[in-house]
Amino acid sequence: MSYQPAEYPPQQPQYAPAASQLPQPQYAPPASQQQHPPPPPPPLPLHPPQQSQQQQQSQQKPQASPLGGQQPQNQPQNQPQNQPQIQSQNQLRQSDSGTFPGGSYAVTHRDTNAVLGLDLQQGGVVRSKPGAMIHMSATVQLTGKVKFSMRKLFTGGEMSESTYLGPGRLALGPTLFGDIIPLHLDGRHNWVIGRDAFLACTADVRKESKAQGFSKSMFSGEDVFVYHISGQGIIWLTSFGAVDRIDLQPGEQHIVDNGHLVAWSCDYRMEKAGGGTMNSIKTGEGLVCRFTGPGAVFVQTRNKDEFQSFIRASAGAGG
Repeated sequence: MSYQPAEYPPQQPQYAPAASQLPQPQYAPPASQQQHPPPPPPPLPLHPPQQSQQQQQSQQKPQASPLGGQQPQNQPQNQPQNQPQIQSQNQLRQSDSGTFPGGSYAVTHRDTNAVLGLDLQQGGVVRSKPGAMIHMSATVQLTGKVKFSMRKLFTGGEMSESTYLGPGRLALGPTLFGDIIPLHLDGRHNWVIGRDAFLACTADVRKESKAQGFSKSMFSGEDVFVYHISGQGIIWLTSFGAVDRIDLQPGEQHIVDNGHLVAWSCDYRMEKAGGGTMNSIKTGEGLVCRFTGPGAVFVQTRNKDEFQSFIRASAGAGG
């Protein structure tokens, strides 16, 4: 008889778990049987729905411009209706390039070193002030025309002009630092421009030198004889500095310093700045032009006479 000591702790019998207690494998159902959650609702609009183009056009009634076309519609509601419409340099740059019968044009190097580039077709004609040509194609024919008169002799008016006949390319430039502005003529409105404002024009533009009266010539900053522009086509104006265009409604008035005039198509009269001599002395302003609409005025941002005085004073101080 043998004796075997019992083990401590006693071994527990090993029982296999039932099949129901075993972890069940997780099977993913086929993609065709999977249920997807419903899509989230669309976000609420941050801005009210925009009106259709027809609704906007029916609500906005464009105002006719005295010079043709339509006035801008993006004015603030609290702006008085009698305020002049002033087109800045950036708005005027919409006419940087274009076409005309016989060719096309493009204005480059705007503001201070502007250049008028012309591409003339066969038989295309452009006229300019003498000495404005920078370069041109060898195929362009350049001719000059002298218009002598005693009136131009005494007033310093131009007695000659240059004519360019295509085909070929041509570049014109003004004498002073400034800009070049295309002015489109429709044959219905006449313009008056200063003698120094003319650079070039197309073939059908008529340019006539006329007297504007001794009193206006003395105080407007322009010569006794100015250019009256008519006809159809394009005339390119030059300025000393940048250019703004001021459109005036009928009866609307606007005051411009006499040294900043480039071109105008409305009546004006001269008066002292501030309404009197003492106010003119105190403000440093002299005579001004009071324009009355309908019409438009082109003004330049720099005064040539003031610049000449500055140069003379600087040269005298340096000497």
